[in-house]
Amino acid sequence: MPEMHCYVRLRTAERQQFGALRDMNNKRAFLNGIAAGIPIGLGYFAVSFSLGIVARRAGLDHIQGFVASWFNLASAGEYALFTSIEELATYLEVALITFVVNARYMLMSCALSQRFSAETPFFHRLLVAFGITDEIFGVSIAQKGSLNPFYNYGVMAVAVPLWSIGTSLGIVAGNILPVPIVQALSVALYGMFIAIIIPPAKKNMTIAVAVAVSFILSWGCSVLPYIKNCSAGNRTILLTVAISAILAYLKPVEEEQQ
Repeated sequence: MPEMHCYVRLRTAERQQFGALRDMNNKRAFLNGIAAGIPIGLGYFAVSFSLGIVARRAGLDHIQGFVASWFNLASAGEYALFTSIEELATYLEVALITFVVNARYMLMSCALSQRFSAETPFFHRLLVAFGITDEIFGVSIAQKGSLNPFYNYGVMAVAVPLWSIGTSLGIVAGNILPVPIVQALSVALYGMFIAIIIPPAKKNMTIAVAVAVSFILSWGCSVLPYIKNCSAGNRTILLTVAISAILAYLKPVEEEQQ
């Protein structure tokens, strides 16, 4: 019996030591995530401020804009959301276009899920998937070894609030600033999209062709008979799916290039 009591005390001490070490690792990972999230969050604030101008045109107030940004962490996806609302799209159209534009995050989540240890609980994976963006995916996938979900929580703790606050303040500013300044700020968003697509287009001819074709077809669908009568949201959905599917079939990404 004395030996059994000693064994139990030893196992309890080991579990406590393991728990303390795990908490320390989680705290370190969280702080590292905050450090990585600060520059991401500042960039998000600037971009979402411009999105707030678009949200104001769609008729959203600062609270609605905050909530929309909190649950839709994507510049292109949120722009599609706000412009669809502005075009008086149906709920189904808004849901479809948001799903199509944000579909790439499912692929990122699948790729990132391979970086977790097998013991990582499902709810941690679910919470991390909620906060996947291009930039958060980039800093997360670059981590060495197994990914600690608390690292992502640290990044999200900075990036998500700044993204949402930026949208809300953009709406407030749009209601206060003079019209010429508001119009100038709305142009900044298009500059952001150009900055996103030009660098990869210069490096990859397939991407360059896809961008050029999307511009031409988007303009064509806005002037062609019958098609131009479709809502902007439906045209965007059809073009996105069609162009992506055709290029995926004609120019699949080689394994060594992934």
